[in-house]
Amino acid sequence: MHEKTVGAKLPSVMALAYLGDARHSLYVRRMLVGEGISKSGELNRRSLEYVTAKAQAEMFRKIEPQLTEDELAVARRASNSQHLNKPKRASVADYRHATAFEAVIGMLTWLCDEDRIEELLALAAKD
Repeated sequence: MHEKTVGAKLPSVMALAYLGDARHSLYVRRMLVGEGISKSGELNRRSLEYVTAKAQAEMFRKIEPQLTEDELAVARRASNSQHLNKPKRASVADYRHATAFEAVIGMLTWLCDEDRIEELLALAAKD
């Protein structure tokens, strides 16, 4: 069990997914700005390569084998949540995996585990 998770009171998985979505978006924006992109149109266009449900589902599949038991438990709860909205531009499976990805990142954000967040997001962003 992850040491920061022991005894931690976590918000709902949907709240964690909301938090994780924001944290992932910030990571992507910093990465793109760090690449020297300065035009907002280009930044917005390139960010869509990372922040769509389809892209996040692919990222989840990349990091899933590296997740701890606690991270996997949160991912399962998020992907099985009955509170998911009907996806507009993604398959149901991709939407569920994207929500799992966001919830894991959200949990780590809630626990202030920046090292683990950076590790997983760097792995997820690799080609």
